[in-house]
Order: sequence, then C-alpha cells, then structure tokens
Amino acid sequence: MKDGGRVGAGADPHAPLVLAIAGSGDREAFGILFEHFAPRVKGYLLRLGLDPARADELAQEVMVTVWRKAASFDSRQATVSTWIFRIARNRRIDVFRRDRTATLDESDPSLLPPPLTDPLDQVEADQRQGRINAALERLPPEQQVLVRQAFYEDLSHSEIAELTGLALGTVKSRLRLAFGKLRAALQELS
Repeated sequence: MKDGGRVGAGADPHAPLVLAIAGSGDREAFGILFEHFAPRVKGYLLRLGLDPARADELAQEVMVTVWRKAASFDSRQATVSTWIFRIARNRRIDVFRRDRTATLDESDPSLLPPPLTDPLDQVEADQRQGRINAALERLPPEQQVLVRQAFYEDLSHSEIAELTGLALGTVKSRLRLAFGKLRAALQELS
C-alpha cells in the first residue's frame, strides 16, 4: 500500500516491530525480527558468495545493526525488509573491499602487541577524551548523532545519508558545522 508514492507503516507488518525496538528497546520485538530475517539475510549472503561461517557472522552483524539503528528506520522511505537487506548488501560490500585489499605482512608493526602505556600518558588520554565528550554534549542532538555515526561507527557520508534519510549535501554541511562548533568548544575547554 503506497501513500503519495511513499511506503506506509500500515503496509509493512514489520515496521511496528522496528518502532518498538527504537522506542523502548523491545527485546521481544527484536526476537521476532531476528527469527524472521536472520536466516533470510544469511541465505542472501550465501547467494552473494560468502562461505557459510562468514555469512552467519555477517547476518549476526546485520541484525545487531538493526538493533542499534532502529531509530534511523523511516517507514516512509522503505519497508523493513528493504532496509535490512540494504544493510546486508552494504556490509557485504565492506567485506569485499576489505578482503580485496587485505594482505597480511607478518613484519607489519600493527600486528605486534601494543607497547605498555605510561600511566601519565593514559591520564592525559582520558582527560582529552573527557574534553571531547564534553564538547560533543554541547552539540545539538541531530549533530551529535551525525558525528557519532561518522567517527565512532565509521560510516561514510553516503551511508549516513542513506540511514538518516537526509540529503548527502545536508549531511556534509551539518558535519562541517558540527566540526566548527567542536573546534570552538575544545579550545574553550582546553
């Protein structure tokens, strides 16, 4: 059922489940979604050429993303199944890119255990992180979400636009504005 060219929540029986997850962290609703979609997502990933163990692992990651990103679901933009399979497709693309470019060099310093940190360095790092968190808290909520998606969740601007339903230019301009505010707040807090 379409309403003005948009998918309505009434047309999608899974939309209320995602809304319950987003609204109150409803585990039962997530369980229903998981039971329905996890095997389908795994089958989809198998058809895309992943081995069974990797497909299972990636299907789990997709469902965790559904749990974490339920608030970004917009029933006016897509059905739940379209949204979930888009997440799965994007995760598969990420795996493909990593696998294609990944070569293991045993002498790579990044594979060595990290050196023990000096306690003073750790205190400074903790203080720096505290200032960053305080500066983030000063941002408007919509800018906080975008900054966290870009830096803590490592999403590209395009992925953020897709998840939030915002235009790519809007995402970029809001992030630019947020960075300016963060810079000023960090200077003030230093």
